[in-house]
Amino acid sequence: MTTSGGPVDRATLEDLAAANRILVDQGVFDAAGHVSMRHPGSAQRFLMARALAPQMITADDIMEFDLDCNAIAAGGRRGFIERYLHGEIFRARPDVMAIVHGHSPAVIAFGLTRTPMRAMYHNAAFLAAGVPVFDIRDTFGTTDIVISSAGKGAALAATLADKPVALLRAHGMVAVGPSLPVAVFRAIFTVASAGIQHQAQALGGPIAWLEPEEGRIADIVNVDTVGRSWDAWKQRVA
Repeated sequence: MTTSGGPVDRATLEDLAAANRILVDQGVFDAAGHVSMRHPGSAQRFLMARALAPQMITADDIMEFDLDCNAIAAGGRRGFIERYLHGEIFRARPDVMAIVHGHSPAVIAFGLTRTPMRAMYHNAAFLAAGVPVFDIRDTFGTTDIVISSAGKGAALAATLADKPVALLRAHGMVAVGPSLPVAVFRAIFTVASAGIQHQAQALGGPIAWLEPEEGRIADIVNVDTVGRSWDAWKQRVA
């Protein structure tokens, strides 16, 4: 029998619920998308909402899962089909404490073409490390695109490797971070940077995107100061 990682304080559950609503408010999620966080008491467990439109999620909708994506004390609630995306990234990346998966149209083109996604300004500095693209066809052939099994989740985690963001061909993106606020920050500014890159490319000519070392330095500052953005976003959806 799968056991719980232990009780989670209400404030943590409220934060995870708020993250869902923040990502809707900031245009990263529509009626789909999901965000998870590693259980604060056990690295082998994670927390994620039941399958529900993200703008509707409250603390009471948060469920606990093991890394095989089995629900613990589900109480009749159903988890997202794509929970395997989260479980396998948490398994592969001990440094990751939170994960966001969304389908923003702004990012889709970069998963369909040979044009790489770049870091277009300092808030998106983490993108300067490179943004790999996961093409589910490479391993699984023709599918419904959904990350609906442990094998598919593991293949995506392998493509993500040590990067903060990966694109999923014809599907969307995944952003990870060392905390819930950082993962949310990265998801929001991945979408913002993608929009700026579309604009810059339309203007033509060379684009002065952030180089890898610039991105590494700038991202240290962003991670250290993310609380300011997180507090503002939480207030907007309170």
